[in-house]
Amino acid sequence: MKKYGIYIALLVVGISVGYLLKPSTNERSEKQTVAAHSQHKNQKWTCSMHPQIMKNEPGDCPICGMDLIPAAAGHEGLAAGEFKLSKNAMALANIAVSKVQANANGGFAMALNGMLVENDKTNKTIASYFKGRIERLLINTEGEQVKKGQLLAYIYAPELVKAQQELLTAYELRATQPQLLKAVKNKLKYWKISEATIQRVLNSKKIIENFPIHAPVSGTVVEKKVLQGDYVNQGQLLFTIADLRSVWGVFDLYERQLASVKLGQQVAIKTEAYPAKVLKGTVSFIDPLVDQKTRTAKIRVEIPNPTGQLKPGMFLRGQMDGQQKVEDSLLSIPASAVLWTGKRSVVYVKTNPSEPIFELREVLLGQQQGAFYQVLSGVKEGEVLVTNGVFTVDAAAQLKGKKSMMNKKVMQAMTFEVSKEFKGELQRVFSAYSAIKDALVNTNLKAATQNAGKFQVSLEEVDAALLFDKMAKKHWKNASVALNAAIAEVQQAKAIDQQRVAFESLSLQMISLVKSFGILTTVYKQYCPMAARDKGAYWLSDQKEIRNPYFGDQMLKCGEVKEIISNH
Repeated sequence: MKKYGIYIALLVVGISVGYLLKPSTNERSEKQTVAAHSQHKNQKWTCSMHPQIMKNEPGDCPICGMDLIPAAAGHEGLAAGEFKLSKNAMALANIAVSKVQANANGGFAMALNGMLVENDKTNKTIASYFKGRIERLLINTEGEQVKKGQLLAYIYAPELVKAQQELLTAYELRATQPQLLKAVKNKLKYWKISEATIQRVLNSKKIIENFPIHAPVSGTVVEKKVLQGDYVNQGQLLFTIADLRSVWGVFDLYERQLASVKLGQQVAIKTEAYPAKVLKGTVSFIDPLVDQKTRTAKIRVEIPNPTGQLKPGMFLRGQMDGQQKVEDSLLSIPASAVLWTGKRSVVYVKTNPSEPIFELREVLLGQQQGAFYQVLSGVKEGEVLVTNGVFTVDAAAQLKGKKSMMNKKVMQAMTFEVSKEFKGELQRVFSAYSAIKDALVNTNLKAATQNAGKFQVSLEEVDAALLFDKMAKKHWKNASVALNAAIAEVQQAKAIDQQRVAFESLSLQMISLVKSFGILTTVYKQYCPMAARDKGAYWLSDQKEIRNPYFGDQMLKCGEVKEIISNH
């Protein structure tokens, strides 16, 4: 009994001590509150459209007013070049995707680019048959129209003067030395002096000092190789006359397209000068050699030109129907999926079918087929590409430190000497751009959308025929494609912040354009370090005063002038 009494006493003491050590309800509640506060303190909150916003507690985004969402803990499972967008950002940016597809078996349209040249088969070259000096030149410029038999020039030739003197002497001795007269006549005929001219000299007994050069055919003088007073040698080229009633279009074809082209095949052709008129031509020659650098071969298309409206040197756009086998078919992607960065073309591939995960991919493009490009490498059939909202995705890639078009220094552009008329064309484009910028400064979504439409019209009205340099034409073509893509993003945006993201890309392209070609006024390249999610963004203005299009009246004066562009 004594033993049990000890056990009971110990139990009572234990219960009493436990009671004394047990925290009160208030103490437990306080500790739970502290723990919850600690967990809440570690949680960060961000905006799906402005991930640079990072708060310690939930609330509204100070830029767009949207509800903040819990920030993601990390990006585990993504490859080095991949990045992820939130589903909310996907919806707000109106991002659309489509699959890479192979061209269907059977007919397809091949788009061709080329240039108009003379038909060499109808060209006639005029060379000098004797040494002499161009005493008088009756053709002043290339491009002049001439008729068969028309006088082109006079040549003074000492050898011909001497030969005529020999002719008159031989004529006097014709009764005793008939072979001498025949030999002198043959000598003159060797120099293409006609029998009629020889008889004229014999009848008049006067030497012709300046011999005429006549046009052997009717046509256009496409080459004039001499000036008045020049000395020429025997066999030297003087003129080339082309019959432009038939001309050639020379087009480049990728080697994989060659099997789809046959001699005699018809080609529909348009020119910059007559865009509403569709010309017809037939393939008359296919180059048997492929250029090792460009992997293209040239085809020649014969084009009737009865009225002479087609001029050699014109740029041509052709389209022809082709046939391909299934195993030889090329992949095609929408043109809206392509971003251009100088010589490179890139797309954004959606790498996860169920998650908005993307990566930048460089592609090698073939010919354009309407709203599609043939793609030679870079993507596979069935892969999914971003086709709408591409610039928004590119901006997100840049902000996440991933590869993007804008990371490649798009603003470092080539420069070209262009006419004042072409700069005037670009001045109208810049004015339309400035109207968009002013609408964003005023945070006016509707005005920005309307002015984006006007920008697109001004872009389409630019006369590329005012560019004569081949590289300048190619650069303009790439720039206009990029500008069209950027302005489409501005037009389709449903919120002002989406427009500002697209405006960043538009501005980069405009800066490149103005530096490359110039406009008629001085412009200021301005920069805000807080734009583009604190990565910084540029824009152009015709005023030195800072009026920030990326923040409007929230931070109207944020920015500085980085460069003054004055190449007018």
